This record gives sequence, C-alpha cells and structure tokens, in this order.
Amino acid sequence: MRELRINLKEKTYLLYIERGLLDRIGKKIKSIYTDNGIKDVSANKKVIIVTDKNVDKFYGNKVKESLEESGFMFFKVVIEPGEKSKSMEELIKLYNELLDIGVTRGDLIIALGGGVVGDLTGFAASTFLRGIPYIQIPTSLLAQIDSSIGGKVAVDLPRGKNLVGSFYHPEAVFIDPNVLDTLDKRFLYDGMGEVIKYGCIKDKELFYNLIQYDDKELLSNMENIIYTCCSIKKKVVEKDEKDTGDRMLLNFGHTIGHAIEKYYNFEKYTHGEAVALGMYIITKKSEEMKLTKEGTAALIAKVLNRHNLEHEINLEDKDSILSAISLDKKNKGEFINIVLLRDIGDSFIHEIKRVEMIDFI
Repeated sequence: MRELRINLKEKTYLLYIERGLLDRIGKKIKSIYTDNGIKDVSANKKVIIVTDKNVDKFYGNKVKESLEESGFMFFKVVIEPGEKSKSMEELIKLYNELLDIGVTRGDLIIALGGGVVGDLTGFAASTFLRGIPYIQIPTSLLAQIDSSIGGKVAVDLPRGKNLVGSFYHPEAVFIDPNVLDTLDKRFLYDGMGEVIKYGCIKDKELFYNLIQYDDKELLSNMENIIYTCCSIKKKVVEKDEKDTGDRMLLNFGHTIGHAIEKYYNFEKYTHGEAVALGMYIITKKSEEMKLTKEGTAALIAKVLNRHNLEHEINLEDKDSILSAISLDKKNKGEFINIVLLRDIGDSFIHEIKRVEMIDFI
C-alpha cells in the first residue's frame, strides 16, 4: 500500500492507494476510529454511503457487506449519474435523506463515486448540522487524482459550475485502481485530461511518458500515475490550501473548459474532455503571444490525441463563452487569473483584464 499524508494547518489526513483496497474497506474505515481512540464503533455508529446508480451496480453490495462485517449500521443514498445531479435540488434531497436516517454529528458519510458524487457529498457533509465527518472513495480516474483530494466541495448553479462551495477535508481518501477496470473507456480518457494537466504544469517526465504509453502500458502503470498526480496535488494544497496562489495552477485549462461545459449544458463534453480543449486553446494563443515556448501546443495536441481526447473546437459564439467565463471564481474585480505554460512542466499565473480574455478564445 502507498500512502500520502496531507498536512494542513488545521487538519491532517491520509490517502491510501492500493489495488484491491475496496475488498477490505470496512476494516480500514474501522481502523480510523480505533486510531482516534474510539473503542466501540458499532454502538449506533451509522455509515451513510452516497453513490450513483452506475457505481452502486458494481460496488454497492461489496462496500455494504464489508462495512456491516466491521460492525457499522449501513445506509445508502443513490443518485442519478452525471453533472446534473450536482445541483441545489439534489442537495436538498440529500439533506432530507440524512434527516430521515437520523444522522448525527457522530456518524460518518462516505462518498463512493466520481467527481459529482464526491463534490455533492462533501458539500452536504460540510453544511449538514454544521459539519459531519466524511470519507472519499473515488471510483473514477478524475476523482482519484484530483477532485477527491484537497477539500474543495461544491454544487453547481444554473448559471455556472461550482459557484456554491466550501473547503472541507475528508477524514481519509481510499483509492483502489482496480475499480478503473469497470470504468467506461470514455471516462478513463476523461480522467486522462486531468492526468495530462499535471504533466503540463508540474512534471515534464510524466508528460513525456504519457506521450509514449498505449492503453495497455497506461493501465499497467496506473498505480504509479495516480501516486504521482496525488503527490503533486498534495504539495500544492499544503502550500496553498485556500486557492489564493499556487493552487490556481491546478486550474490550467479549466477557465475555458468550464465555459465550454456550461455552453453545451454539460451534455456534449465531459469535464476532462472540456479541460483538454481548454489546455490546447489557451496554450496555442499564449504561444502566439510569445508567452509560451514554440511547439508546446503541438506537444499538448499530440498527448491528447494519444489518449483519445480532442484538442480543437470551433467556438463561434465567443460572447456566450466569455459570459460564462465572467462568472469564473478566479475573477477579481475587472481582472482574472489565467494559468499559462512557459514550457511543459513549467506553469505560471498570468493576470489579465476580463475583457482581454476574448484574445484567448
């Protein structure tokens, strides 16, 4: 088992990465309570799993049996898969489910799923009764390397993505690369959009390895890839927990990517697909402006194509894209911080006026 400890000012927690980890998840969760000095975790200790229908089909019963064998009272809330479930309406439904179960601040909520489940569940945990302990068990590649780590939790509003959220860290993150075997190929490649992002902003070696890997090599190296990406995010989050400085580098490709997702009503492109487009678009423009080393955009296109991700899109309605960007959380007054590359593995934050963003799309 590989472990990473996230050390923050007010909280420390562990990431566990191991194949087959889900098979003994009950014992691992019980050990968290034992390590914290709670001797009897079975006495009215409720565990509420929040998952979606797709994940529940593969792993719901396995997790249920493991938790019940470890003495927990098990409850399950199942939502519809997809970005549209990360809404205020779904959040209210989840609050009501927790009330019906009789959840207290001594119980535990578990997010079992991808980024949507993790974000929705984490935000519910952070706000229900002013805070319920929760654990992340990410089942998509994107969630395993990115959204389950660092404490960002949120729901969407009709006018934009992640506009209501908070920083609320889990008690632990359990990552089992074996669950990726049941992941639809499209969503494996979706996660690769974020993996490639890490290579672009911080790790040239990772980036060039990804150019070489075929699907078989990718899967055989997945445990190392996950560990590398999580290690990068750990260092960035520890340095800048509240996203006011270096943590913004993790948003490379996201400013345009989020706008593309919103423009197509979260139906045409997945998050990773949109981020892939955003990374190429903004790098092509920054290269033309002599802010980025010549040839960098072509390298990004090459690695995206290698992992079945598109890099070009015709953004005809630039006003709508710009309108979506105007709601971006990175806006500060009339300015916005965008993330650019000097070269592969070398990123920086560039402040521009929001009206100048049109030059990048």
